[in-house]
Order: sequence, then structure tokens, then C-alpha cells
Amino acid sequence: MKSLKLLLSLTIAVLMLSGFWSGKSDKDVKAENNEARKERQKTSNETLKKLYKYAPKSKKMIENSYGYATFTNVGVNLIILSAEGGKGMAHNNKTGKNIYMNMGSGGVGFGLGVKDFRAIFLFENKKVFDSFVNSGWEANAQADAAAKAGKEGGAVNAAITVAPGIRLYKLTQNGLAIQATIQGTKYWKDGDLN
Repeated sequence: MKSLKLLLSLTIAVLMLSGFWSGKSDKDVKAENNEARKERQKTSNETLKKLYKYAPKSKKMIENSYGYATFTNVGVNLIILSAEGGKGMAHNNKTGKNIYMNMGSGGVGFGLGVKDFRAIFLFENKKVFDSFVNSGWEANAQADAAAKAGKEGGAVNAAITVAPGIRLYKLTQNGLAIQATIQGTKYWKDGDLN
């Protein structure tokens, strides 16, 4: 047990300090950050195009919202442990500003596999948008809805409400997710890209 704690402590220390010993100049870091921002913008646009394909009325909802956020997430289940991580950005429709964000979650439960999905949040007003991006947000919601997966299921054109003033679309490889589960997931600003 002591050796496991020591190994974990050393791993965390190496990860935390690796940025200091990378040998990269400030110019290199800025260039990498600019490239990362462009990649997140591209991924956000691709996510929205996919959403509009499966839920055409979502385009009007996004345009009329105060802002939105898109995330690309990958989750892994290894026997009794599960972990999820992702990147994304929030966009303020009123100012046009992008805020770059991360997400993560972990848990315990039986399973094996990898899942890849996209999450699109819509924010009704400034208060919920600002709270999401400035204070971080911890999701404790789970919602079910009939959704269109390929040619089966009923079409869903309204996002699921996951908190007051916040609605969610969740996309999988097959289209809209039948179950929008975001329980135990934390969202926060990316300190390097903002």
C-alpha cells in the first residue's frame, strides 16, 4: 500500500512539473495554444453541424440562446473504474467571445469499454452562462428521452433540461443519445487557453 501511494505521488509530481522542464520557449507555447484554440473551434463547428443533422430545430434554439458550449468527451470503463475526459469551448452569442474549457469525471462501477460522445449545452441567460464558465460547474443530472438513432426511434428536436436555464443535447456515433447522463461530471475553464 505504501509503495502504491509513493508511486502515485511521484507520478503526480512528474505531471505537475513537466511543464516547467519542457524546454519550450514562450513563443512555442503561445503557438501551441493558438493551434489548440483553432482545433477546438473547428471541433465545435463540426459538433454543431452533426447536431443540426440529427435535430434541425436545434439551430434556431442555439441562435436564440444567450450562449452555448460544446464538448468532445471520451470515457473509459475498466472493470470497476470509469473515467471520462474532454475538451471544449463555450461561446457567448451576445459578445462573440469563446471561453476554452475542460471536463472530467470518474467513478466506480462494473464495465469494460470506451465511449466517445459530444455534449452541447444551451444557456438561457447571462447568469447561468457566466456561472458555468466562471465558477465551473458540476453536473448532477440524468435525463431520458426518446431519440433518433439512425432510422430508429422518435426524433427529438428539443434539448433536455439538466439544470434551471441549462439544456443539453448529447450525441453519440449513431446520433442523439437516448439517455443524457452527465452525473458526476465537472466542467472548468482551461487555464492555458484563456
